[in-house]
Amino acid sequence: MVEFAILGPLEVRADGEPVALGGPKQRALLTMLLLEAGRVVSIDRLVDSLWEGNPPATSTASLQNFVAQLRKALGPDVIETRPPGYLIRLEPEQLDVARMRRLVDEARANEPARRAELLDDALMSWRGEPLAEFRYETFAQEEIARLEEFHLALLEERAEAKLAIGAHADLVTELEALVRKHPLRERLRAQLMLALYRSGRQAQALEIYREGRELLVEELGLEPSPLLRGVHASILRQETFAVGRGAIPEVEHFEEVASALLAGKVTVVVGSDSEPLASELARRFGLESVSPELARISQAVAVLNGSGPLYDALHTLVEGDGEPSAVHRFLARLPAVLRARESGQPLLVTTGYELALERALEEADESYDTVCYLAAGQMRGSFCHILPGGAANVIERPNAYTAGLDLDERTVLLHLQGRVDQTTDRAWESFAVTEDDFIHYGDVARRLPVALAARLRRTHLLLLGYTLSTWTLRVVLDRLWGSEPLPYRSWSVHAGPQPLEREFWRRRDVEVIDMAPAAYVAELQRVLENTR
Repeated sequence: MVEFAILGPLEVRADGEPVALGGPKQRALLTMLLLEAGRVVSIDRLVDSLWEGNPPATSTASLQNFVAQLRKALGPDVIETRPPGYLIRLEPEQLDVARMRRLVDEARANEPARRAELLDDALMSWRGEPLAEFRYETFAQEEIARLEEFHLALLEERAEAKLAIGAHADLVTELEALVRKHPLRERLRAQLMLALYRSGRQAQALEIYREGRELLVEELGLEPSPLLRGVHASILRQETFAVGRGAIPEVEHFEEVASALLAGKVTVVVGSDSEPLASELARRFGLESVSPELARISQAVAVLNGSGPLYDALHTLVEGDGEPSAVHRFLARLPAVLRARESGQPLLVTTGYELALERALEEADESYDTVCYLAAGQMRGSFCHILPGGAANVIERPNAYTAGLDLDERTVLLHLQGRVDQTTDRAWESFAVTEDDFIHYGDVARRLPVALAARLRRTHLLLLGYTLSTWTLRVVLDRLWGSEPLPYRSWSVHAGPQPLEREFWRRRDVEVIDMAPAAYVAELQRVLENTR
């Protein structure tokens, strides 16, 4: 098997032996394809990147020669010719980044001790600065920065897991080095303070805070964040406390949520990370200079190229992005659990366009209905009901609509922003994605079937991975409840929530849980199993 590694110098091995990759441009070409593994990279983009916008007349012929040489080195089937360019097709285990991300996902779904072990394994994938030989190449700089930030975030997550299992003394040296290297990284500084405090070195912990505060004031003109100030105050008060992105709430919290779930009194909302989609749209349409927000990028594409090319690009990007995550599989197990309790079936709400929830339910052999927002056409602003057999109805009279939509019988998936349609005619494909789409978003309170609107109004909300950058749910909240706090106790689970998000949810009377959704549902699953 051929294995590729970019978490360090570019490296390729076949059956454990290094593969010679040729000169710098040939290596750069392979790197560009690896960064887009499974997706077509156009010849124009490859040529532009290889020659920094100033290609010679022979550039296309040279590119074809580079591809031919790489095929000789890697095998004829690794790089495919696919108009308008090339793609490299790999199994996930062939690329070190994919292997590392699989370990991270598994780690986030485990308890702290196992999480620390798996994060150790993931961090061993790094062999140095990622793609160091291309640090000055425009095509690689964004990905290098993203990988370096991810590496640092994983170091923080591992430190949090080790603090949670009492390995504070072992962490001090590592955290001291990281704080010296990243002196304005407040989470690292807070973790070092906690490790020192728990090691009986309270005076040093307070000194670390003093140094950090001085740096923040001098360099940024800012006081420390609530996180750092809170750790400092807790040390002064000699309190027992925890710091970390994945800090687990008390078991009473999970027992409360589990009890509400088992009673059929929770609506689950699953967020979707729009940043990769926005970045890819920007690259495809040459809009890297536009603010990297999906709504803004999509608006620019629609204005400059038309909605047709925008929807075609979204279809291609989203169609292959439907692999269920640990969160989706947890939700797919809920229908059977609730059926055993005779508590009806769940309403699962998503702001994503992909079909991951559907696939997870199908894997669990669960029947479901889909209700999907229509963002274009004559029925714009309405919802469409897709029955288990595939038949579809536009919901024209929401107050009177039933047509088999029964939460006592089947799970319902509510796509608030539309979804991809993989049938040939794409009849019910819809993407609420541009700024205009959100400005004209329909009146949900009047357009949703009455049974779904009632469920939303009369249940707790459990929001998993939802961020404020997803506009649609904020519109739904406003249309259903105005500016008032939610009537039922609700929870927002998101790793590293920003102060703005905390304040937003505080005003809605929603409790914020600073935790990765996969880790959260793993804890919730354990409590559910003990409760049944």
